Amino acid sequence: MKTRSTTILTVRRGNQVAMGGDGQVTLGEVALKHDAVKIRRLGDGDVLCGFAGSAADALALLERFEARLNESKSNIRRAAIAMARDWRTDRVLRRFEALLAVSDAKTSLIISGSGDVIEPTDGIVGIGSGSSYAIAAARALIHHSQLNAAEIVRTSLEIAGDLCIYTNKNICVETLDIKE
Repeated sequence: MKTRSTTILTVRRGNQVAMGGDGQVTLGEVALKHDAVKIRRLGDGDVLCGFAGSAADALALLERFEARLNESKSNIRRAAIAMARDWRTDRVLRRFEALLAVSDAKTSLIISGSGDVIEPTDGIVGIGSGSSYAIAAARALIHHSQLNAAEIVRTSLEIAGDLCIYTNKNICVETLDIKE
């Protein structure tokens, strides 16, 4: 699926998980909105969820994921697997054009409509049209700076906004503190 809609990025560093997204809403080749918020806190505020793709599809998936999260007592891995199974087997859901990125204090995942639940080994998750740019920038910043997770997310999304026409620099970043 070619997602031409936004950029969502998650970075884990030190005792912090940060997820950010740009605010651009695009219809075809026209930017209709510049300040959309595509990051949500779920559960008791201890799960971050970002979405890319068709807004209506993504919001419907977000609601379904939240229901699965409540059923699994905030276990995002279990909720993601159940959500991916639903997504893959339901005829209506299979037509949805969106991706979800979810994170809690322990885990960061990508949930796709093809039934994939992907946990990157380096703790960096990117979805959407500018995700490759944002991931590359985040990896460089992790290895060559002392920035915290939120600063890395913001800087990486700004770089993606310079390169991707479907990503802007109106950035929203949410963080979770990791308690050991």
